[in-house]
Amino acid sequence: MRSSRVFFHTVALSAIMTAGSLGATAAHAADKISIMVGGYEKQIYLPAKLAEGLGYFKEQGLNVELLNEPAGVDAENEMLAGAVQGVVGFYDHCIDLQGKGKFVESVVQFSQAPGEVELVSAKHPEIKSPADFKGKNLGVTGLGSSTNFLTQYLAVKAGLKLGEFTSVPVGAGQTFIAAMQQDAIQAGMTTEPTISRLLKTGEAKTLIDMRTMAGTKAVLGGTYPAASLYMSADWVDAHKEEVQKLANAFVKTLHFINTHSAAEIADKMPKDFYVGDKEGYVKALENGKAMFTPDGVMPEDGPKTVLAVLSEFSKNVQGKSIDLSKTYTTEFVKNAK
Repeated sequence: MRSSRVFFHTVALSAIMTAGSLGATAAHAADKISIMVGGYEKQIYLPAKLAEGLGYFKEQGLNVELLNEPAGVDAENEMLAGAVQGVVGFYDHCIDLQGKGKFVESVVQFSQAPGEVELVSAKHPEIKSPADFKGKNLGVTGLGSSTNFLTQYLAVKAGLKLGEFTSVPVGAGQTFIAAMQQDAIQAGMTTEPTISRLLKTGEAKTLIDMRTMAGTKAVLGGTYPAASLYMSADWVDAHKEEVQKLANAFVKTLHFINTHSAAEIADKMPKDFYVGDKEGYVKALENGKAMFTPDGVMPEDGPKTVLAVLSEFSKNVQGKSIDLSKTYTTEFVKNAK
C-alpha cells in the first residue's frame, strides 16, 4: 500500500513539474513586447502597422503590442518609465535624451527625411517665410516633440528668438485641422495624410516641404534620419534575440515598401487610416514613400545633420559632448534575415 502511495505521489509530482515547465515555456513564448507609436495613422510611421498587417511579427514568433500615442514626446516618456519597451518615433529624441544623460538608440531606421510640412493657414497670407512666425501661434504635435524641434530650428535660423513665437500642442489629424480652422494656430507642422487633407480643401498652403530628400537637404542642410524604432540601450543589450527578431520583421517590411506600389501598400493598411479618401492617401504615399530606407540602416551622414539642427536652439545639447555612435546601432539590421 505504501509503495503504491509513493508511486502515485511521484507521478503526481512529476506531472506538476512537467505542467509547470510547459507553462513557463508558454509564458516565455508569449512575452509581450509593447511598442508605442507616435501616431500610427501617420504615413511617416507606416512600417509599424504594415509589419503587423503583413504578419511579420508573428512570423518571427513575436507577440508585439502596438500602442498609439499622438505625440512622440509622450511615447518617449512612456518608454523611459518602463511602460513600453520601444518607441516608433523620430531619431532626434536619441540625441536629445543623451544630452539629459539617458541612453537610447535607434535600432531600425525607417526614414531618411522627416516627411513633415510647415503649413500656413489660408487666412494668413502674410506668413511668407519662417521670419514671419514672430508673434504667431504655431501648431506642433506636442511640446518637446520632433515637430517642435524642427519648428524651433526654422524660426531660429530665420533670426527669431525662442520667445518670439508660441508652439501650441495640437496633435495631428482632426485636432490639427480644427486648430487651424479655428485660427488657434496660424501655421503648423504636420505629416500625411493631414497635409493632403488641408491642401485639398484650400484651407492651408505649403510653406516648407520636407517630404523628400531634396527638400530636406535644402532646408536642413543634409540627410535627416527621422522615423525609427528606438529603445533603451540597456534593454537592447539585455534582449538581443528579441531585438534581432524585431529588426528582421521591420527590414522585411521596408523591403516590401520599396518593392510595392503605394496602392498595394495602402491595401494592407487599416481602412480608417484613409479618413474617407483612399485616393488621396495613395497619392500622398506615392509622393512620399521614397523617404523610407530600403534596409533600416542609418544613413552615414544623417546623425551629424540632426545634431547640427538641435544644436541651433536646444539647451539639452548645446555645449554637451554627444557621442553619436551611442545614439544608433546597425548591428541588428545588418544581420537581418
